[in-house]
Amino acid sequence: MPPQSIPRLLDLLEELKRPSGSDDAPLRQLLAQLEKRRFTEAAELIRFHEALLFLRAYPQTPRVLRQVEELLRSFQKRVARLVEAGAAEAFSDPEVSGIAGTSLTAIFSYAIARWLARHHATEINIDWDGYEDAARLGETAPRFVPLLEEESLVEANVPYTAWLRAARGRGRREFPWLIKGFDGLPLSCRERAELYDSLQLYLHWEPRRYRVTRTGMRWPARRLFYHDAPLIKRGEISLAKELAGAPMPVTKLSRREGEAALDLIRATSALRYRELHGFTYGDPAHVSRVEAGRGVQFYVNGVGAEHRLPLRAYHSAFMVKNGVPIGYVEGLSLFERMEIGFNIYYTFREGESAWLYARVLHLFRQLTGVTAFSVDPYQIGFENEEGIASGAFWFYRKLGFRPVRAAVARLVGEEEQRLAARPLYRTSAKTFRRIAEGHMLFELEPTRAWDDFQIRNLGLAVNRRMAERFDGDARRMRHASVKRVARTLGADLSGWTADERRAFENLALVLSLIQHLARWTEDEKRALLRLARAKAGAEESRYLRLLQKHGRLRDELIRLGS
Repeated sequence: MPPQSIPRLLDLLEELKRPSGSDDAPLRQLLAQLEKRRFTEAAELIRFHEALLFLRAYPQTPRVLRQVEELLRSFQKRVARLVEAGAAEAFSDPEVSGIAGTSLTAIFSYAIARWLARHHATEINIDWDGYEDAARLGETAPRFVPLLEEESLVEANVPYTAWLRAARGRGRREFPWLIKGFDGLPLSCRERAELYDSLQLYLHWEPRRYRVTRTGMRWPARRLFYHDAPLIKRGEISLAKELAGAPMPVTKLSRREGEAALDLIRATSALRYRELHGFTYGDPAHVSRVEAGRGVQFYVNGVGAEHRLPLRAYHSAFMVKNGVPIGYVEGLSLFERMEIGFNIYYTFREGESAWLYARVLHLFRQLTGVTAFSVDPYQIGFENEEGIASGAFWFYRKLGFRPVRAAVARLVGEEEQRLAARPLYRTSAKTFRRIAEGHMLFELEPTRAWDDFQIRNLGLAVNRRMAERFDGDARRMRHASVKRVARTLGADLSGWTADERRAFENLALVLSLIQHLARWTEDEKRALLRLARAKAGAEESRYLRLLQKHGRLRDELIRLGS
């Protein structure tokens, strides 16, 4: 009998990778067969890699895990053969980038570029091929390349790379030299970032260390969890029961441990062409490890005061299973409501996604006290074809989320009736797009108070006030708002830090929208001052808890934002 084709073997692997509780012998035999095969198609090698990574995160037995690790270590050579044959392009897709032996080219923010220059300088070059923003480079580079204006102001075809090469001298790598030049500019960090980001420079990263690839990146795992039974299905999950469960163990990391965790998170994200505000500007002094069970750990962090949102509290969490990075979460909270963004990396979406999502909600309920979770339309398919194709709406709906728009709720009711009456019926992409036009909400204590609220409405109201009363002058409005609100609250800001004053200024813009603020009780006014200072405190959870105690402010902001 001729040997089975590689595509057929991969089909079998994708079936067997999901644990069934049976003997692991068929899976191990299949892996042994695939180990001997020579892959000539990049798409097939990528399929093999992703199935192996899934098995590394969801190992069925210790023997399977060891076999998987050995196979993953062979990928650098396997990939090299295909790259030499001209298949490098196939490995650059964001869903599969970062495999051992590959490279990637991307635009990164100034903050991440600086981080890359500190940690991976020898692996990165600026990719000038096809660079189309020479005019912008001509405006920026003279700050650290003397006399460049002699050409940049009048010539059409300036050899910028020759100027940069001359300025940095021999023996210096271009990328770290350029970052050092930006770091030395007499500008604020925000201004330097705006200047660098305006250049839209492509960086070419070629990771050389196995542990700094998706293939080999591992986090410390004290105890591995082996899946000797079928995975938990969505139908087995009750969010209400999960949120009422026992607290998860939380360990606050030292600053050094927190920095190491954030370094791994940034590397994992950059390898996938991704950045998240909370990871880019994560505060290493406030990183916690949470043991979620079943081999899963959450690394939770906030951001430093200078990078916080004006009103909402910000938290991010990174998900690791059996030492393998599998996804991330972002939570934006105001009072008891959290807007939550949940992303499982493509490779692991056939795993226990619903259980993971429930644990994430439990995590944030435990740490912040929130009781209402909002899902943004993008998560369910608005301007997101992947969400439409995957039917993401039903993932949230079957967990207990409800659409907040009345018209969408009626449409969903009709769809649910069709599904109940016709087992083979499937919701169309057109219907999913209509459903995805509004938020979804899950409330432990249903009040419907947040149904029409959008944080954007508060910002728009502030800007309308600026246009009407201050002739569009933001500085004048800020000064007037701070002065008026400070007087109303009896606040003396002279002893406040710069971060605290900035937090008060942002809050004052919104408090200025409230009629009769002066009639609030002294306790209510003092509470406003406490939460303004807490916004700039060490960690935003305290700010959020203080918000949750201020019922009058909550009612006013819901009214203004609805």
